[in-house]
Amino acid sequence: MDVSFILNELGEDREQYFNAVAPPIVQSSNFAFDKVSEMRELMLDEYKGFLYSRGNNPTLTILQKKLAALDGAEAALVFGSGAAAIFAAVLSQVKQGDHIVSVRDPYSWAARMFDVILPRFGVSTTYVDGTNTANFAAAIQPNTRLIYLESPNSFTYELQDIEAVVALAKSHHLVTIMDNSYCSPLYQQPIKLGIDLSLQSATKYISGHSDTVAGVLTGSTDMISKIFASEYMNIGSGVSPFSAWLLLRGLRTLPIRLQRITETTKTIVDWLKQQPVIEKVIYPMDPDFPQYELAQRQMQGAGGLVTIQLKATTIDQVERFCDSLQHFLMAVSWGGHESLAFPACASMNVADFRADEPRHRMVRLYIGLEDAGYLIKDLEQALAKM
Repeated sequence: MDVSFILNELGEDREQYFNAVAPPIVQSSNFAFDKVSEMRELMLDEYKGFLYSRGNNPTLTILQKKLAALDGAEAALVFGSGAAAIFAAVLSQVKQGDHIVSVRDPYSWAARMFDVILPRFGVSTTYVDGTNTANFAAAIQPNTRLIYLESPNSFTYELQDIEAVVALAKSHHLVTIMDNSYCSPLYQQPIKLGIDLSLQSATKYISGHSDTVAGVLTGSTDMISKIFASEYMNIGSGVSPFSAWLLLRGLRTLPIRLQRITETTKTIVDWLKQQPVIEKVIYPMDPDFPQYELAQRQMQGAGGLVTIQLKATTIDQVERFCDSLQHFLMAVSWGGHESLAFPACASMNVADFRADEPRHRMVRLYIGLEDAGYLIKDLEQALAKM
């Protein structure tokens, strides 16, 4: 299915809303019926239509059709955050006594679920270095239920060989869940590579404007409908019609935004690699990246996240660089129009900083829609002040 068709036409039955070019925001919380039989049908299976906007809503349905198609999936659900999508996906697949194998250093709220919440219900997790598929195989136990991936991760960008892990999981009858937030569906399609449930933070590239928070989960109709009828509806983690409309708006420009961001990022990566106060530049589509060949094989691009490792001996130097940035906003997340900087040392106590620990000297940069020269000048003056 052509991406242009998905983004501009799929699911948009304009004759149903006065031939309006932009889909309407159906803000209603409730939907009425003419006959008891019609109401009964949806009371028994709300996934089939519009009963109450905690579940389905016309604006949301248009969005979900597009997101499923972009992933090459049969169905999609949209949540109030990426963390909610992670929670529902994993919770839907485990029961008391089950075991999970997860890539190490997953997104912080995934780790909190694995480390704090699930153990309260007798579900354990083993973390592995996902750069070697054999590590997943070695961690599988008789009670293992699922393998959780995040490729690339969102700070140092380690990859997993998705097809190899999928083959391993299928040989053991395990479910695979993958966080695809780094790439977005335009740069990587985990479902097409065999993953059972693919998720992403729609707050990032899908929204593209830093004005809404959401998460996406895609998979087979069977798996998604079961999650809808249980975890999705019980947790009440859906999005409002207005948020769905904002995400639809973001989708319209997704390809051109990603193209611009990727081109600018490559220019800036080349410049960063020439700076004497930068020890290392980490970017999956850079030939010096350790898993560059794998990145080329399973990704179509790498977007705007790049991490630099500063030649700093004190935390003050790292902070001075970040504090001196004038056009990079200091913030978490990514995917919007604005460029961002996120120093790893912001997540730790000052006393815990160690110059011999490379991660402590890392700063993640997100390259937005500004001109490359404009951003390079800002980085140059900030590096000079280290």
